[in-house]
Amino acid sequence: MEGAATQTGTASTSSSCSENFSTSTLAYDREFIRTAPGILVVAEIVFGLIVWTLIAGTEYFRVPAFGWVIFVAILYWVLTVIFFIIYLTMVKRIPQVSWKTVGLCFNGSAAVMYAVATGVDAASISKDARGRYNYNCWTASTCFALLVTLCYAGSTYFSFKSWRLREEEQ
Repeated sequence: MEGAATQTGTASTSSSCSENFSTSTLAYDREFIRTAPGILVVAEIVFGLIVWTLIAGTEYFRVPAFGWVIFVAILYWVLTVIFFIIYLTMVKRIPQVSWKTVGLCFNGSAAVMYAVATGVDAASISKDARGRYNYNCWTASTCFALLVTLCYAGSTYFSFKSWRLREEEQ
């Protein structure tokens, strides 16, 4: 979730009849989505949404293991959306937070948790349900969970490279 791109900002001014001017700046990173980490984050959001939608659209409550899979999918989907907004709007400029370390820990934990969820998802599919709606959705969710796992692993790699460069600079 680390991206090195050009920062751009827009300024908006509003004026009132009494000639008081108010200026606010909102910085955002237009180029983040075009970088490899940005593309991975978008893929994580899209594929993660597909995973939990496929499971939530079935009778997942009949198989307790799917509760774990949907928990991991929704938790990391929401957190990824939040981090995406943070990185896109450049809120990461808060100097008190080590964003490179946060990104590395988040992506690493997401890759591990999604790997476990993918395994649980695959192991919980019953051959008795083969050919039925639940079976098809659960099988598809396993495939998409594997894609999300690979995306988080890629994000972990880029986060580690960025974190390592910061450590070497100090």
